[in-house]
Amino acid sequence: MLAWPAPLLPTLPGTGPVLKLHDTARGEVVATNPDGTARMYVCGITPYDATHLGHAATYLAFDLVNRVWRDAGHAVHYVQNVTDIDDPLLERAERDGEDWVVLAMRETALFREDMTALRVLPPEDYIGAVESIPRIVAHIEDLLDEGLAYVLDDGTGDVYHDVSQAPGFGGESGYDEATMLRFFAERGGDPDRAGKRNRLDPMLWRGQRPGEPSWAGPRGVAGRPGWHIECATIALETIGMGFDVQGGGSDLVFPHHEFSAVHAEALTATATGVKGPFARAYVHAAMIGLDGEKMSKSRGNLVFVSKLRGEGVDPMAIRLALLSGHYRTDRFWTPDLLDAAFARLATWRRAVALPAGAPAAPVLQGLRERLSDDLDSPGAIALVDAWAAATLAAGPDDVLEDGAPTVVCDAVDALLGVALDSCAPVTALDGSTGTTAAGS
Repeated sequence: MLAWPAPLLPTLPGTGPVLKLHDTARGEVVATNPDGTARMYVCGITPYDATHLGHAATYLAFDLVNRVWRDAGHAVHYVQNVTDIDDPLLERAERDGEDWVVLAMRETALFREDMTALRVLPPEDYIGAVESIPRIVAHIEDLLDEGLAYVLDDGTGDVYHDVSQAPGFGGESGYDEATMLRFFAERGGDPDRAGKRNRLDPMLWRGQRPGEPSWAGPRGVAGRPGWHIECATIALETIGMGFDVQGGGSDLVFPHHEFSAVHAEALTATATGVKGPFARAYVHAAMIGLDGEKMSKSRGNLVFVSKLRGEGVDPMAIRLALLSGHYRTDRFWTPDLLDAAFARLATWRRAVALPAGAPAAPVLQGLRERLSDDLDSPGAIALVDAWAAATLAAGPDDVLEDGAPTVVCDAVDALLGVALDSCAPVTALDGSTGTTAAGS
């Protein structure tokens, strides 16, 4: 599956510091220490609707991770999936009388357009669940062979993972059983399914139901894969175990990231005898709300990136508005937030258009320090605000630095991902050169 084109990325003088991120499993901010290439897996969309601002905020957070790592001198292997077969997709297609394949392709294409407009660095591997099914089936067969999974004895052909045999179960979320059961029921699980060995056992394979698409499955049973084994398989096949960051929204802490880790750790121990963590750090972005409520499809209160773009909203204003809050803080989207972003963007663009400005080195250093400290984007934005204010308010007796606006322009582009006015020539991820333009 094709990702989206990479934006041009300026090269900054020097290198940034070590990136520190909040690890949900340990409950604290920890240093990321990639062994050479930094490896990150971020859970992607289920393409049954357009990209809303909650999605965008999550992918912008991990775009900052990508940028800060690159600025620190790391190559980055970023993987993202597309859950292009799942219950919500089939339900939406049936509701609208549409082919589920066409729906998935259209919404995935729209997602790519939104990510391009927001200048999100694309993943090196962008992989759909459907194209991964042969490997998923092989992994389920391995779990069945080792007695770590079982076929439900009700004729459906459904396969479940036996979590009682997963010694690390619960280590990623840190939730107690009651909390896990509540979230499992709310987020696509089936704790009350008859015949399961444990109420928290997750489904690996769903046997074919009438009217549903299916593929050849484990033990010869046609059907389709469960959600969690999909991401476990894609991660194992691309970046392997022990990668640096598993990312996603906070609603994925449980069950999705917990079960993805359980599946992957069991498969690795079975295949190699090596026991180890699926990821070194589990990093989660908070929720975006609207009018005092969580933004969600079930509430019908979504604000879509594509709709804002269609109304002529500068994508850089959307990006700035979302980055104005810390990625781990639940927050609300309001018209005032976007208005403030428009004003900020205009001010920054006026400042970087000048031939000289307040000294740039403290801004570059400050941006690096703020973003490397658990992605403190509000702190980083405040530094640029102060620089722009000082530059625009400078009088004839103030000492300004020639070329400082270009350095700040490049730093804002490379680290915050916000394109301002014309900067110096930059190098794309593919090695080509060019210049960035406002709103590109």
